[in-house]
Amino acid sequence: MMPDIEVVKKYCDVTNEEEIALISERCPIVLLRKKDDSAVAFDVAPKNRYLGVMLPYAPLHHLLFQNGPEVLVMTSGNSSGEVIEYRDNEALENLGSIADYFLTHNREIRIRTDDSVVRFFRGRQRMLRRSRGYAPLPVKLPFEIDNILALGAELKNTVCLTKGNSAFLSQHIGDLENLSNMLAFEQAVDHLQTIFNLIPQAVAYDLHPDYLSTKYAEEIKGLVKFPIQHHHAHIASCMAENGVVSDVIGVAFDGSGYGTDGTIWGGEFFTGNYHGFVRWANFECVPLPGGSAAIKQPWRMALSYLLTMFDQNITQMPLPPFQDLDSYKLGIVKDLILNGRTNLLTSSAGRLFDAVAALVGVRQEISYEGQAAIELEQLALPELHCEGYRFILNRATRPWTIQFKPMFEELIREILANEAIEVMAARFHQTLADVILATCKLIREDTGIDNVVLSGGVFQNLLLLDKSVKCLEKDGFQVYTHSKVPANDGGISLGQAVIAGQIRKGVSF
Repeated sequence: MMPDIEVVKKYCDVTNEEEIALISERCPIVLLRKKDDSAVAFDVAPKNRYLGVMLPYAPLHHLLFQNGPEVLVMTSGNSSGEVIEYRDNEALENLGSIADYFLTHNREIRIRTDDSVVRFFRGRQRMLRRSRGYAPLPVKLPFEIDNILALGAELKNTVCLTKGNSAFLSQHIGDLENLSNMLAFEQAVDHLQTIFNLIPQAVAYDLHPDYLSTKYAEEIKGLVKFPIQHHHAHIASCMAENGVVSDVIGVAFDGSGYGTDGTIWGGEFFTGNYHGFVRWANFECVPLPGGSAAIKQPWRMALSYLLTMFDQNITQMPLPPFQDLDSYKLGIVKDLILNGRTNLLTSSAGRLFDAVAALVGVRQEISYEGQAAIELEQLALPELHCEGYRFILNRATRPWTIQFKPMFEELIREILANEAIEVMAARFHQTLADVILATCKLIREDTGIDNVVLSGGVFQNLLLLDKSVKCLEKDGFQVYTHSKVPANDGGISLGQAVIAGQIRKGVSF
Protein backbone atom coordinates (compact mmCIF):
# COMPACT_ATOMS: atom_id res chain seq x y z
CA MET A 1 0.00 0.00 0.00
CA MET A 2 1.22 3.48 -0.92
CA PRO A 3 -0.29 6.81 0.14
CA ASP A 4 -1.00 8.33 -3.28
CA ILE A 5 -0.49 7.89 -7.01
CA GLU A 6 2.66 10.04 -7.05
CA VAL A 7 4.41 7.63 -4.69
CA VAL A 8 3.17 4.65 -6.73
CA LYS A 9 4.84 6.11 -9.81
CA LYS A 10 8.17 6.26 -7.97
CA TYR A 11 8.22 2.49 -7.67
CA CYS A 12 6.13 1.20 -10.59
CA ASP A 13 5.27 1.94 -14.18
CA VAL A 14 1.61 3.00 -14.31
CA THR A 15 -0.58 3.27 -17.43
CA ASN A 16 -3.58 5.61 -17.63
CA GLU A 17 -5.98 2.70 -17.24
CA GLU A 18 -4.12 1.37 -14.21
CA GLU A 19 -4.12 4.81 -12.58
CA ILE A 20 -7.88 5.14 -13.08
CA ALA A 21 -8.41 1.76 -11.39
CA LEU A 22 -6.10 2.64 -8.48
CA ILE A 23 -7.81 5.92 -7.65
CA SER A 24 -11.36 4.66 -8.27
CA GLU A 25 -13.85 4.30 -5.42
CA ARG A 26 -13.43 0.52 -5.65
CA CYS A 27 -9.72 0.73 -4.71
CA PRO A 28 -8.62 -2.71 -5.91
CA ILE A 29 -5.15 -4.13 -5.70
CA VAL A 30 -3.63 -3.55 -9.15
CA LEU A 31 -0.70 -5.61 -10.44
CA LEU A 32 1.88 -3.10 -11.70
CA ARG A 33 5.23 -3.56 -13.42
CA LYS A 34 8.06 -2.77 -10.99
CA LYS A 35 10.61 -0.21 -12.09
CA ASP A 36 14.11 -1.58 -12.52
CA ASP A 37 15.39 0.66 -9.74
CA SER A 38 12.46 0.03 -7.39
CA ALA A 39 13.54 0.19 -3.75
CA VAL A 40 10.86 -2.28 -2.62
CA ALA A 41 12.60 -5.35 -1.22
CA PHE A 42 13.00 -8.31 -3.58
CA ASP A 43 11.36 -10.66 -1.08
CA VAL A 44 8.07 -8.73 -1.20
CA ALA A 45 7.39 -10.34 -4.59
CA PRO A 46 10.27 -12.74 -5.27
CA LYS A 47 10.96 -13.77 -8.88
CA ASN A 48 8.16 -11.51 -10.08
CA ARG A 49 8.36 -8.38 -12.21
CA TYR A 50 5.07 -7.10 -10.74
CA LEU A 51 3.87 -5.70 -7.44
CA GLY A 52 0.31 -5.79 -6.15
CA VAL A 53 -0.34 -2.14 -5.21
CA MET A 54 -3.32 -0.39 -3.64
CA LEU A 55 -4.09 3.04 -2.26
CA PRO A 56 -5.61 3.79 1.16
CA TYR A 57 -9.36 3.18 1.24
CA ALA A 58 -10.12 3.52 4.98
CA PRO A 59 -9.46 6.35 7.47
CA LEU A 60 -7.05 4.11 9.40
CA HIS A 61 -4.89 3.69 6.29
CA HIS A 62 -4.54 7.45 5.93
CA LEU A 63 -3.60 7.79 9.60
CA LEU A 64 -0.88 5.17 9.19
CA PHE A 65 0.70 7.17 6.38
CA GLN A 66 0.63 10.54 8.16
CA ASN A 67 3.87 9.97 10.06
CA GLY A 68 4.92 6.60 8.69
CA PRO A 69 6.87 5.25 5.71
CA GLU A 70 5.64 5.77 2.17
CA VAL A 71 5.33 2.03 1.50
CA LEU A 72 3.60 -0.47 3.79
CA VAL A 73 3.64 -4.22 3.14
CA MET A 74 0.24 -5.65 4.05
CA THR A 75 -1.32 -9.08 4.13
CA SER A 76 -4.81 -10.28 4.90
CA GLY A 77 -5.60 -11.30 8.48
CA ASN A 78 -5.65 -15.06 8.23
CA SER A 79 -3.54 -18.16 8.58
CA SER A 80 -2.47 -19.76 5.30
CA GLY A 81 -5.39 -21.65 3.73
CA GLU A 82 -7.95 -20.19 6.14
CA VAL A 83 -10.55 -17.49 5.60
CA ILE A 84 -9.82 -13.95 6.74
CA GLU A 85 -10.75 -13.19 10.33
CA TYR A 86 -13.36 -10.50 10.90
CA ARG A 87 -14.48 -11.00 14.51
CA ASP A 88 -12.23 -9.71 17.31
CA ASN A 89 -12.44 -12.80 19.53
CA GLU A 90 -11.67 -15.20 16.66
CA ALA A 91 -8.78 -13.06 15.43
CA LEU A 92 -7.24 -12.96 18.90
CA GLU A 93 -7.55 -16.72 19.23
CA ASN A 94 -6.48 -17.77 15.73
CA LEU A 95 -3.83 -15.14 15.00
CA GLY A 96 -2.38 -14.67 18.47
CA SER A 97 0.73 -16.64 17.59
CA ILE A 98 1.29 -14.57 14.41
CA ALA A 99 0.48 -10.93 15.14
CA ASP A 100 2.22 -8.83 17.78
CA TYR A 101 -0.64 -6.35 18.21
CA PHE A 102 -4.35 -6.11 17.38
CA LEU A 103 -6.30 -2.95 16.63
CA THR A 104 -9.96 -3.41 17.45
CA HIS A 105 -13.03 -1.20 17.09
CA ASN A 106 -16.47 -0.90 18.64
CA ARG A 107 -18.16 -1.27 15.24
CA GLU A 108 -18.60 -4.87 14.14
CA ILE A 109 -17.70 -6.02 10.64
CA ARG A 110 -20.83 -7.51 9.12
CA ILE A 111 -19.27 -9.84 6.55
CA ARG A 112 -15.75 -10.88 5.60
CA THR A 113 -14.54 -9.58 2.24
CA ASP A 114 -11.08 -9.83 0.70
CA ASP A 115 -9.50 -7.08 -1.39
CA SER A 116 -10.18 -7.35 -5.12
CA VAL A 117 -7.22 -7.92 -7.42
CA VAL A 118 -7.05 -6.77 -11.05
CA ARG A 119 -4.55 -6.76 -13.88
CA PHE A 120 -4.68 -5.04 -17.26
CA PHE A 121 -4.49 -6.62 -20.69
CA ARG A 122 -4.65 -4.52 -23.85
CA GLY A 123 -5.86 -1.60 -21.76
CA ARG A 124 -8.76 -3.63 -20.39
CA GLN A 125 -9.21 -4.54 -16.76
CA ARG A 126 -9.13 -8.25 -15.94
CA MET A 127 -10.37 -9.58 -12.62
CA LEU A 128 -8.06 -11.95 -10.78
CA ARG A 129 -10.10 -11.84 -7.57
CA ARG A 130 -13.55 -10.25 -7.57
CA SER A 131 -14.47 -9.16 -4.08
CA ARG A 132 -14.52 -5.83 -2.18
CA GLY A 133 -15.81 -2.99 -4.36
CA TYR A 134 -17.16 -5.29 -7.08
CA ALA A 135 -19.25 -7.96 -5.37
CA PRO A 136 -22.19 -8.37 -5.39
CA LEU A 137 -22.71 -5.92 -8.26
CA PRO A 138 -24.51 -7.77 -11.07
CA VAL A 139 -23.03 -9.14 -14.26
CA LYS A 140 -25.54 -8.45 -17.03
CA LEU A 141 -26.51 -11.50 -19.08
CA PRO A 142 -27.52 -11.57 -22.77
CA PHE A 143 -30.79 -13.34 -21.83
CA GLU A 144 -33.15 -13.87 -18.92
CA ILE A 145 -33.15 -16.99 -16.78
CA ASP A 146 -34.87 -18.30 -13.67
CA ASN A 147 -33.57 -17.82 -10.14
CA ILE A 148 -30.58 -20.17 -10.11
CA LEU A 149 -28.23 -20.73 -7.19
CA ALA A 150 -24.78 -21.82 -8.39
CA LEU A 151 -22.27 -23.05 -5.84
CA GLY A 152 -18.97 -22.75 -7.70
CA ALA A 153 -15.94 -25.01 -7.42
CA GLU A 154 -13.66 -26.21 -4.65
CA LEU A 155 -10.87 -23.66 -5.17
CA LYS A 156 -11.23 -19.85 -5.29
CA ASN A 157 -14.89 -20.41 -4.58
CA THR A 158 -17.63 -17.89 -5.27
CA VAL A 159 -21.36 -18.48 -5.37
CA CYS A 160 -23.83 -16.94 -7.80
CA LEU A 161 -27.54 -16.13 -7.72
CA THR A 162 -29.44 -15.08 -10.84
CA LYS A 163 -32.63 -13.14 -11.49
CA GLY A 164 -33.82 -12.14 -14.94
CA ASN A 165 -30.79 -10.93 -16.87
CA SER A 166 -28.67 -10.26 -13.77
CA ALA A 167 -26.12 -12.57 -12.16
CA PHE A 168 -25.04 -11.67 -8.63
CA LEU A 169 -21.69 -13.17 -7.68
CA SER A 170 -20.57 -13.31 -4.09
CA GLN A 171 -17.26 -12.00 -2.83
CA HIS A 172 -14.24 -14.31 -3.09
CA ILE A 173 -14.66 -17.05 -0.49
CA GLY A 174 -11.52 -19.12 -1.03
CA ASP A 175 -10.72 -22.81 -1.06
CA LEU A 176 -13.33 -25.10 0.50
CA GLU A 177 -10.84 -27.37 2.23
CA ASN A 178 -11.63 -26.87 5.91
CA LEU A 179 -14.43 -26.04 8.33
CA SER A 180 -13.86 -22.29 8.55
CA ASN A 181 -13.96 -21.86 4.77
CA MET A 182 -17.07 -24.03 4.54
CA LEU A 183 -18.81 -21.91 7.16
CA ALA A 184 -17.90 -18.78 5.16
CA PHE A 185 -19.34 -20.47 2.06
CA GLU A 186 -22.63 -21.22 3.82
CA GLN A 187 -22.74 -17.65 5.13
CA ALA A 188 -22.26 -16.30 1.58
CA VAL A 189 -25.07 -18.49 0.24
CA ASP A 190 -27.47 -17.22 2.90
CA HIS A 191 -26.28 -13.61 2.57
CA LEU A 192 -26.92 -13.44 -1.19
CA GLN A 193 -30.44 -14.81 -0.84
CA THR A 194 -31.18 -12.41 2.01
CA ILE A 195 -29.91 -9.14 0.53
CA PHE A 196 -31.63 -9.72 -2.82
CA ASN A 197 -34.70 -11.39 -1.32
CA LEU A 198 -34.46 -14.20 -3.87
CA ILE A 199 -35.58 -17.79 -3.53
CA PRO A 200 -33.73 -20.07 -5.97
CA GLN A 201 -35.69 -22.45 -8.18
CA ALA A 202 -32.72 -24.69 -9.01
CA VAL A 203 -29.18 -25.31 -7.85
CA ALA A 204 -26.11 -25.81 -10.05
CA TYR A 205 -22.82 -27.27 -8.86
CA ASP A 206 -19.62 -28.97 -9.99
CA LEU A 207 -19.66 -32.48 -11.41
CA HIS A 208 -16.90 -33.59 -9.01
CA PRO A 209 -18.58 -35.94 -6.48
CA ASP A 210 -16.14 -35.15 -3.65
CA TYR A 211 -16.24 -31.35 -3.69
CA LEU A 212 -17.74 -29.97 -0.49
CA SER A 213 -19.88 -27.60 -2.57
CA THR A 214 -21.27 -30.65 -4.42
CA LYS A 215 -22.11 -32.42 -1.17
CA TYR A 216 -23.79 -29.23 0.07
CA ALA A 217 -25.92 -29.09 -3.10
CA GLU A 218 -26.93 -32.73 -2.80
CA GLU A 219 -28.29 -32.07 0.68
CA ILE A 220 -30.55 -29.21 -0.44
CA LYS A 221 -34.18 -30.30 -0.51
CA GLY A 222 -36.84 -29.19 -2.96
CA LEU A 223 -34.66 -27.74 -5.74
CA VAL A 224 -33.97 -29.11 -9.19
CA LYS A 225 -30.29 -30.04 -9.33
CA PHE A 226 -27.87 -29.47 -12.22
CA PRO A 227 -24.36 -30.99 -11.99
CA ILE A 228 -22.17 -29.03 -14.42
CA GLN A 229 -18.85 -30.13 -15.92
CA HIS A 230 -16.09 -27.85 -14.68
CA HIS A 231 -14.61 -26.72 -18.02
CA HIS A 232 -18.01 -26.29 -19.65
CA ALA A 233 -18.71 -23.83 -16.82
CA HIS A 234 -15.42 -22.03 -17.52
CA ILE A 235 -16.34 -21.51 -21.18
CA ALA A 236 -19.94 -20.53 -20.37
CA SER A 237 -18.83 -17.91 -17.86
CA CYS A 238 -16.70 -16.18 -20.50
CA MET A 239 -19.50 -16.43 -23.06
CA ALA A 240 -22.00 -14.91 -20.62
CA GLU A 241 -19.91 -11.91 -19.60
CA ASN A 242 -19.20 -11.17 -23.29
CA GLY A 243 -22.84 -11.57 -24.35
CA VAL A 244 -22.09 -14.51 -26.68
CA VAL A 245 -25.06 -16.74 -27.57
CA SER A 246 -23.73 -18.58 -30.65
CA ASP A 247 -21.72 -21.80 -30.77
CA VAL A 248 -18.03 -21.37 -29.91
CA ILE A 249 -14.74 -23.17 -29.86
CA GLY A 250 -13.88 -23.27 -26.18
CA VAL A 251 -10.28 -23.52 -25.01
CA ALA A 252 -10.17 -24.34 -21.29
CA PHE A 253 -6.70 -24.49 -19.72
CA ASP A 254 -6.43 -24.89 -15.94
CA GLY A 255 -5.03 -27.00 -13.14
CA SER A 256 -7.79 -29.54 -12.69
CA GLY A 257 -11.44 -30.26 -13.23
CA TYR A 258 -13.43 -33.47 -13.04
CA GLY A 259 -14.05 -34.89 -16.50
CA THR A 260 -17.02 -36.89 -17.70
CA ASP A 261 -14.71 -39.91 -18.12
CA GLY A 262 -13.49 -39.79 -14.52
CA THR A 263 -10.05 -38.38 -15.37
CA ILE A 264 -8.74 -34.95 -14.37
CA TRP A 265 -9.16 -32.59 -17.32
CA GLY A 266 -7.40 -29.28 -17.84
CA GLY A 267 -6.04 -28.98 -21.40
CA GLU A 268 -9.31 -28.97 -23.32
CA PHE A 269 -10.78 -27.96 -26.67
CA PHE A 270 -14.57 -27.97 -26.95
CA THR A 271 -17.29 -26.87 -29.30
CA GLY A 272 -20.73 -26.04 -28.02
CA ASN A 273 -22.91 -23.56 -26.22
CA TYR A 274 -24.75 -23.24 -22.91
CA HIS A 275 -26.71 -26.44 -23.53
CA GLY A 276 -23.80 -28.77 -24.06
CA PHE A 277 -20.36 -29.36 -25.49
CA VAL A 278 -18.32 -31.78 -27.58
CA ARG A 279 -14.76 -32.54 -26.52
CA TRP A 280 -12.72 -32.20 -29.71
CA ALA A 281 -9.17 -32.41 -28.39
CA ASN A 282 -7.14 -32.57 -25.18
CA PHE A 283 -3.58 -32.79 -23.94
CA GLU A 284 -2.24 -36.32 -23.65
CA CYS A 285 -3.10 -37.81 -20.24
CA VAL A 286 -0.30 -38.69 -17.82
CA PRO A 287 -0.37 -40.01 -14.25
CA LEU A 288 -0.81 -37.58 -11.36
CA PRO A 289 1.52 -39.34 -8.91
CA GLY A 290 0.38 -38.87 -5.34
CA GLY A 291 -2.65 -36.75 -6.23
CA SER A 292 -2.35 -33.38 -4.45
CA ALA A 293 1.32 -34.10 -3.69
CA ALA A 294 2.03 -33.79 -7.42
CA ILE A 295 0.59 -30.28 -7.36
CA LYS A 296 2.80 -29.22 -4.45
CA GLN A 297 5.92 -30.90 -5.86
CA PRO A 298 6.26 -30.12 -9.59
CA TRP A 299 9.21 -32.52 -9.94
CA ARG A 300 6.66 -35.32 -9.72
CA MET A 301 4.95 -34.05 -12.86
CA ALA A 302 8.28 -33.73 -14.68
CA LEU A 303 9.00 -37.35 -13.75
CA SER A 304 5.49 -38.40 -14.83
CA TYR A 305 5.88 -36.89 -18.30
CA LEU A 306 9.41 -38.23 -18.78
CA LEU A 307 8.58 -41.79 -17.70
CA THR A 308 5.42 -41.78 -19.82
CA MET A 309 7.39 -40.78 -22.92
CA PHE A 310 10.87 -42.27 -22.43
CA ASP A 311 12.47 -45.32 -20.81
CA GLN A 312 13.46 -45.46 -17.17
CA ASN A 313 17.06 -44.53 -17.87
CA ILE A 314 15.90 -40.94 -18.29
CA THR A 315 16.26 -40.50 -14.51
CA GLN A 316 20.01 -41.13 -14.81
CA MET A 317 20.49 -38.00 -16.91
CA PRO A 318 21.80 -34.82 -15.21
CA LEU A 319 18.44 -33.00 -15.31
CA PRO A 320 17.40 -30.49 -12.61
CA PRO A 321 14.51 -32.50 -11.08
CA PHE A 322 16.80 -35.41 -10.21
CA GLN A 323 20.04 -33.71 -9.19
CA ASP A 324 19.24 -33.12 -5.50
CA LEU A 325 16.41 -35.63 -5.12
CA ASP A 326 16.62 -38.36 -2.51
CA SER A 327 16.98 -41.70 -4.36
CA TYR A 328 14.49 -43.41 -2.05
CA LYS A 329 11.81 -40.79 -2.72
CA LEU A 330 12.56 -40.93 -6.44
CA GLY A 331 12.15 -44.69 -6.41
CA ILE A 332 8.78 -44.55 -4.66
CA VAL A 333 7.31 -41.97 -7.05
CA LYS A 334 8.85 -43.75 -10.05
CA ASP A 335 7.18 -47.00 -9.01
CA LEU A 336 3.92 -45.14 -8.42
CA ILE A 337 3.98 -43.77 -11.98
CA LEU A 338 4.91 -47.05 -13.64
CA ASN A 339 2.95 -49.50 -11.51
CA GLY A 340 0.39 -47.52 -9.54
CA ARG A 341 -3.02 -49.00 -10.17
CA THR A 342 -4.81 -46.15 -8.45
CA ASN A 343 -3.09 -43.34 -10.33
CA LEU A 344 -5.28 -40.48 -11.39
CA LEU A 345 -4.75 -39.46 -15.01
CA THR A 346 -4.67 -35.81 -16.01
CA SER A 347 -4.68 -33.77 -19.21
CA SER A 348 -4.06 -30.59 -17.22
CA ALA A 349 -2.31 -27.60 -18.82
CA GLY A 350 -1.42 -26.43 -15.31
CA ARG A 351 0.41 -29.67 -14.59
CA LEU A 352 2.24 -29.38 -17.93
CA PHE A 353 3.46 -25.94 -16.81
CA ASP A 354 4.63 -27.51 -13.54
CA ALA A 355 6.48 -30.28 -15.38
CA VAL A 356 8.31 -27.87 -17.67
CA ALA A 357 9.14 -25.48 -14.82
CA ALA A 358 10.64 -28.33 -12.82
CA LEU A 359 12.49 -29.79 -15.80
CA VAL A 360 14.26 -26.55 -16.73
CA GLY A 361 15.15 -25.88 -13.10
CA VAL A 362 12.73 -23.11 -12.11
CA ARG A 363 11.20 -24.80 -9.05
CA GLN A 364 10.79 -28.33 -7.67
CA GLU A 365 8.39 -27.53 -4.82
CA ILE A 366 5.88 -24.71 -4.34
CA SER A 367 4.68 -22.70 -1.36
CA TYR A 368 1.53 -21.29 -3.03
CA GLU A 369 -0.77 -22.38 -5.83
CA GLY A 370 0.61 -21.88 -9.33
CA GLN A 371 4.02 -20.68 -8.11
CA ALA A 372 6.06 -22.73 -10.60
CA ALA A 373 3.96 -21.58 -13.55
CA ILE A 374 4.05 -17.93 -12.43
CA GLU A 375 7.83 -17.96 -12.12
CA LEU A 376 8.14 -19.64 -15.53
CA GLU A 377 6.01 -16.85 -17.04
CA GLN A 378 8.16 -14.19 -15.38
CA LEU A 379 11.32 -15.73 -16.83
CA ALA A 380 9.90 -15.79 -20.36
CA LEU A 381 10.66 -12.21 -21.32
CA PRO A 382 8.00 -10.85 -23.71
CA GLU A 383 10.66 -9.29 -25.92
CA LEU A 384 12.15 -12.71 -26.70
CA HIS A 385 10.66 -13.81 -30.04
CA CYS A 386 11.38 -17.52 -30.23
CA GLU A 387 10.00 -20.37 -32.29
CA GLY A 388 7.92 -22.90 -30.40
CA TYR A 389 8.87 -26.50 -29.87
CA ARG A 390 7.48 -29.32 -31.98
CA PHE A 391 4.37 -31.25 -30.90
CA ILE A 392 2.04 -33.88 -32.37
CA LEU A 393 -1.68 -33.41 -32.93
CA ASN A 394 -2.91 -36.99 -33.22
CA ARG A 395 -6.29 -37.16 -34.98
CA ALA A 396 -6.56 -40.95 -35.19
CA THR A 397 -9.57 -40.85 -32.84
CA ARG A 398 -11.71 -38.15 -31.34
CA PRO A 399 -11.12 -36.43 -29.05
CA TRP A 400 -7.80 -35.76 -30.72
CA THR A 401 -4.70 -36.03 -28.57
CA ILE A 402 -2.04 -33.33 -28.34
CA GLN A 403 1.27 -35.02 -27.59
CA PHE A 404 4.37 -33.26 -26.30
CA LYS A 405 7.10 -35.87 -26.64
CA PRO A 406 8.93 -33.87 -29.39
CA MET A 407 8.88 -30.80 -27.13
CA PHE A 408 10.39 -32.70 -24.21
CA GLU A 409 13.07 -34.18 -26.49
CA GLU A 410 14.09 -30.67 -27.55
CA LEU A 411 13.95 -29.35 -23.99
CA ILE A 412 16.27 -32.09 -22.75
CA ARG A 413 18.77 -31.37 -25.50
CA GLU A 414 18.71 -27.65 -24.65
CA ILE A 415 19.09 -28.29 -20.91
CA LEU A 416 22.12 -30.50 -21.52
CA ALA A 417 23.54 -27.81 -23.82
CA ASN A 418 23.08 -25.17 -21.07
CA GLU A 419 20.51 -23.12 -22.98
CA ALA A 420 19.26 -20.08 -21.06
CA ILE A 421 16.14 -20.75 -18.98
CA GLU A 422 14.63 -17.50 -20.32
CA VAL A 423 14.81 -18.87 -23.88
CA MET A 424 13.29 -22.23 -22.97
CA ALA A 425 10.49 -20.52 -21.04
CA ALA A 426 9.72 -18.24 -24.00
CA ARG A 427 9.75 -21.17 -26.44
CA PHE A 428 7.37 -23.15 -24.22
CA HIS A 429 4.85 -20.30 -24.12
CA GLN A 430 5.06 -19.99 -27.90
CA THR A 431 4.48 -23.74 -28.19
CA LEU A 432 1.17 -23.53 -26.33
CA ALA A 433 0.05 -20.61 -28.48
CA ASP A 434 0.95 -22.69 -31.56
CA VAL A 435 -1.04 -25.63 -30.17
CA ILE A 436 -4.08 -23.41 -29.63
CA LEU A 437 -3.95 -21.99 -33.15
CA ALA A 438 -3.34 -25.32 -34.89
CA THR A 439 -6.13 -27.08 -33.02
CA CYS A 440 -8.66 -24.28 -33.45
CA LYS A 441 -7.93 -24.12 -37.19
CA LEU A 442 -8.63 -27.83 -37.60
CA ILE A 443 -11.83 -27.58 -35.56
CA ARG A 444 -12.95 -24.63 -37.71
CA GLU A 445 -12.33 -26.65 -40.86
CA ASP A 446 -14.73 -29.33 -39.60
CA THR A 447 -17.37 -27.11 -37.97
CA GLY A 448 -17.19 -23.65 -39.55
CA ILE A 449 -17.08 -22.06 -36.08
CA ASP A 450 -14.74 -19.07 -35.86
CA ASN A 451 -15.60 -17.75 -32.38
CA VAL A 452 -12.99 -18.79 -29.81
CA VAL A 453 -13.40 -18.46 -26.05
CA LEU A 454 -10.32 -18.65 -23.80
CA SER A 455 -10.96 -19.51 -20.15
CA GLY A 456 -9.41 -21.23 -17.15
CA GLY A 457 -6.79 -20.16 -14.64
CA VAL A 458 -3.86 -20.73 -17.00
CA PHE A 459 -5.08 -17.76 -19.05
CA GLN A 460 -4.23 -15.45 -16.15
CA ASN A 461 -0.77 -15.84 -17.70
CA LEU A 462 -0.77 -12.67 -19.81
CA LEU A 463 2.18 -13.75 -21.93
CA LEU A 464 0.34 -16.87 -23.07
CA LEU A 465 -2.91 -14.94 -23.43
CA ASP A 466 -1.27 -12.24 -25.56
CA LYS A 467 0.48 -14.74 -27.84
CA SER A 468 -2.71 -16.80 -28.23
CA VAL A 469 -5.02 -13.88 -28.95
CA LYS A 470 -2.63 -12.36 -31.48
CA CYS A 471 -2.17 -15.52 -33.51
CA LEU A 472 -5.89 -16.38 -33.43
CA GLU A 473 -6.96 -12.89 -34.50
CA LYS A 474 -4.34 -12.87 -37.25
CA ASP A 475 -5.96 -16.04 -38.61
CA GLY A 476 -9.44 -14.51 -38.66
CA PHE A 477 -10.90 -15.81 -35.39
CA GLN A 478 -13.11 -13.70 -33.14
CA VAL A 479 -11.58 -14.15 -29.69
CA TYR A 480 -13.36 -13.67 -26.35
CA THR A 481 -11.55 -13.39 -23.01
CA HIS A 482 -12.50 -12.54 -19.44
CA SER A 483 -12.65 -9.11 -17.87
CA LYS A 484 -15.68 -8.91 -15.56
CA VAL A 485 -15.16 -12.20 -13.73
CA PRO A 486 -11.95 -14.15 -13.15
CA ALA A 487 -10.71 -16.63 -15.73
CA ASN A 488 -9.85 -18.88 -12.78
CA ASP A 489 -12.34 -20.83 -10.67
CA GLY A 490 -13.70 -17.58 -9.24
CA GLY A 491 -15.81 -17.35 -12.41
CA ILE A 492 -17.08 -20.94 -12.35
CA SER A 493 -20.31 -20.14 -10.47
CA LEU A 494 -21.42 -17.74 -13.21
CA GLY A 495 -20.90 -20.43 -15.84
CA GLN A 496 -22.79 -22.99 -13.78
CA ALA A 497 -25.72 -20.62 -13.33
CA VAL A 498 -26.16 -19.74 -17.01
CA ILE A 499 -25.82 -23.35 -18.15
CA ALA A 500 -28.45 -24.52 -15.66
CA GLY A 501 -30.69 -21.58 -16.52
CA GLN A 502 -30.59 -22.25 -20.26
CA ILE A 503 -31.05 -26.01 -19.90
CA ARG A 504 -34.00 -25.34 -17.59
CA LYS A 505 -35.56 -23.01 -20.16
CA GLY A 506 -34.88 -25.44 -22.99
CA VAL A 507 -33.97 -22.54 -25.28
CA SER A 508 -31.71 -23.15 -28.27
CA PHE A 509 -30.04 -20.17 -29.96
